[in-house]
Amino acid sequence: MSTSIAGYSHIADRELLLEFRNALNDQVTTLERQVANLRREPGDRDSVATLFRALHTIKGDASICRFELGVRITHPIESLLVRLREGKLVFSALLAEAILLALDRLELAVDALLAGRSIDSLRLAELIDGLDGLSTTENAGLDASSIDLIEAVTGFRPAGAAAKLTPKATARRQDNADDLRFFQRLALQLETYSPLFKGRSGRLLRLALETNARAGKPVDVAQLEAAVYLHDIGMMFLPESIWLKVGPLTDAERRVMHEHPSFAAGLAERMAGWQEAATMIAQHHEMVDGQGYPQGLAEDQIVPGARILAIVDAFEAVTLKHSHRGQGRSLLRAVAEINASDRQFSAEWIGHFNQVIRGMVEA
Repeated sequence: MSTSIAGYSHIADRELLLEFRNALNDQVTTLERQVANLRREPGDRDSVATLFRALHTIKGDASICRFELGVRITHPIESLLVRLREGKLVFSALLAEAILLALDRLELAVDALLAGRSIDSLRLAELIDGLDGLSTTENAGLDASSIDLIEAVTGFRPAGAAAKLTPKATARRQDNADDLRFFQRLALQLETYSPLFKGRSGRLLRLALETNARAGKPVDVAQLEAAVYLHDIGMMFLPESIWLKVGPLTDAERRVMHEHPSFAAGLAERMAGWQEAATMIAQHHEMVDGQGYPQGLAEDQIVPGARILAIVDAFEAVTLKHSHRGQGRSLLRAVAEINASDRQFSAEWIGHFNQVIRGMVEA
């Protein structure tokens, strides 16, 4: 019987949930470190014991804070760890992925509830059902059950999840080729500002073009390619202290940042033949709920190319944010966050984007 999460969308006490989030943040690093240790040494009893204590603390905090969803997610993992501690199970890489995925979804659920967002896209019912099944699975079926859980929650099979999103050669129209090469050089120049940007243009281009292809290429390929290369070039007209800042921006800094699409679009629209790309660039920070910038456009006013660009640009940013957690996990975390942002991105284009990611993960 499938678990219902209808009752978990209600926050019993916001202040208590904030306390739980802070407690969870305190434990996440310990949990991730011990899971990494167990990947290397599956029989390390000290790591199992430390992992159990941290998980037990999270479960206790969830109970104290009256956050039932936290208890439901952590309880079956705790049962698994008891069996690991008793030597009845052998730790595996796939079990590690299942545990980390559960913790990821718990973090996302807490953040969504505190922000007043829906948790429906997180597939928490499938997660809890899968964890319940895992907690009683014998050793021989542990990996298969872990795979089933990961696929049910993320939509992707874990095999090959760490494969790099390396850019592929893309077909370009013969006309405009010189302009596109110039735009690419500008994008590569932007990448030199930070080692974190290395390879960014290629990754974005591949995702954007393949997402467009999944939909039957309704967006002109050359115009979309130009938009990918140029959409953030406007950053270079802003103070580096703002756009390369580590940490949250002030309101004043955010207002300055909001100018970068206009700078980049202004360059493109002054070049013959790139007006479509200019519109995509100008609109790539607009949101379907009208809360984006610079114009606050609604979904039907945002051109398809800008909707694609918004998704792949956000995906790259979230993947980078979670890169310290490992490529496979950062990828799944980024997909989850993009799919949870139903008020920010076009649902139609997220569907095509998911197909692209699924193909990359399962390749």
